[in-house]
Amino acid sequence: MMAKKRAQRQLSRKRPPDQCTMSQDTLVEATKQLTLAAKLNLAPKLYIGKSEFTFDPNPLDEEWQARAAKELRETPENVEEALNTLRELLKGEPDLNVPLDREYLQKFLRPCKWYAESTFELMKRFYKYRQSHPKYCENLVPRNERTVLMSGTLTPLPKRTEDGVRVILVEGGKKWKPKELTLDQMFRGVILFLEAAIAEPKSQVAGVRVIIDMDGLTLTHVTYFTPSFAAAVVEFVQRCLPCRLKGVHIINQPFIFNMVFAFFKPFLQEKLRKRIHFHGTDRNSLKKYIDAKALPKQYGGECDFPDEPIGEPFVKYLDIFQEDFLASSKYGYPSKAQK
Repeated sequence: MMAKKRAQRQLSRKRPPDQCTMSQDTLVEATKQLTLAAKLNLAPKLYIGKSEFTFDPNPLDEEWQARAAKELRETPENVEEALNTLRELLKGEPDLNVPLDREYLQKFLRPCKWYAESTFELMKRFYKYRQSHPKYCENLVPRNERTVLMSGTLTPLPKRTEDGVRVILVEGGKKWKPKELTLDQMFRGVILFLEAAIAEPKSQVAGVRVIIDMDGLTLTHVTYFTPSFAAAVVEFVQRCLPCRLKGVHIINQPFIFNMVFAFFKPFLQEKLRKRIHFHGTDRNSLKKYIDAKALPKQYGGECDFPDEPIGEPFVKYLDIFQEDFLASSKYGYPSKAQK
């Protein structure tokens, strides 16, 4: 509440006395120096169907701290040791420019269960991927990804699962119009969503599941996939993603989806392969992993979910965090163009 009042005072100083509302650009400018939590208090409400979606950057409460200790070795002793060791390792990698505060480093430490050496290797892989794949990672901020955000192909489900997992829905069939939205743009959108998810402490602990709805996939869609694209996606998910990926759930896939999966299959290692689940139209199979309260009604769940893209409200909601995405995009190794 105190943060909200401070944020409102800052905004009131910037608002002309005769202006009752402010433009989106003014709102974004006014929130630049605020914390994520303070920005959240100022963000417009975002409804997905009848449920409000809320980005959650708040620290873990006692219940979640206990869970992190049990599942991730997150005890005060392990945390202190891991942070100190990781900071020393990063000092030995001078080309890697990243913050050294706990809030930032824990995004990488939690999926590695607070083992500093493993975390260091993950960070190097993550930022080297960003360096070597600029078409997927360069200048990755909401304003640059407006096309995919407006398309309705990517949507975060508004409710977490019973065990706290964040769920992201990818609709890669009838909602995907390849002449308007490229595969590269869609993948950039997925990375943007995952970056937002891993900024949430609860998602760092509980992880993420991805539902890929292939209803309406056609041979025309299939022609846009290539082995090089498949290799880049799998490399990122399998080796570089700083996230506890709990599962990838393929639903409503037609027979021709086998042609798409054939591009990805040669690159999959056993660990990731075991986390990919093919459900088809079997809703009970899907609900073994994602409970009904978190699922949209069209997938056998209880949540009202819009048929049309969320569109502009979604873009405006993410735009409040534009500066945070921008800062994050500047971390890492120097781009090859800078060398």
